[in-house]
Amino acid sequence: MYSTRAMTNNSDLIQQVNFIKEIDKLKYIQRRTKLFNSDRHENDAEHSWHLAMMTIVLAGHANKPVDVLKVVKMVLIHDIVEIDAGDTFIYDTAKSHDNTAEELLAAERIFGLLPAQQAEEFIALWKEFEEGVSEEAKFARSMDRFEPLLQNASNEGGTWQEFDVPYEKVYAKKKVIARGSTALWSYADNLLNESVEKGILKKG
Repeated sequence: MYSTRAMTNNSDLIQQVNFIKEIDKLKYIQRRTKLFNSDRHENDAEHSWHLAMMTIVLAGHANKPVDVLKVVKMVLIHDIVEIDAGDTFIYDTAKSHDNTAEELLAAERIFGLLPAQQAEEFIALWKEFEEGVSEEAKFARSMDRFEPLLQNASNEGGTWQEFDVPYEKVYAKKKVIARGSTALWSYADNLLNESVEKGILKKG
């Protein structure tokens, strides 16, 4: 049995614990979307957990077979950079949602707290998610776009109504779901059309 003293002398463990403490800050990053049928805003940690569960449940609908564990890793780490960079609203007209230069600095700092091999793996996974080219990244990004769509539909339009976001802009942002899963996009597309019919999403 290892003593506490022996464990704390392990430099890798110390770095890993420091990283674990740092990412606790993700729980304080508030998103614009709200929980299902709720007035409470979701935080980034809740969002990432939900995407991980969605990945496990919905992976069978991916366009091509995916490494589920790799996708889970991607969705769990993809927003950690927002500890430094902050959450950018997907429909923000003043700042690009894909501000990867600022986020790369955040990735290098935060993941750099880990031992070198883990840091390299996490940064590589984060970059792969951002590039959205691999099958795993495509499906991970589908999860990231699908969850808030479901939330807004459950909240009488949610951020669509609050920020007067038109159907055309929502459609343009959400159609990326099809790259990871045409089945989920079909469901999402129908939900968008239903939202228009209900008057909670308006065409421009």
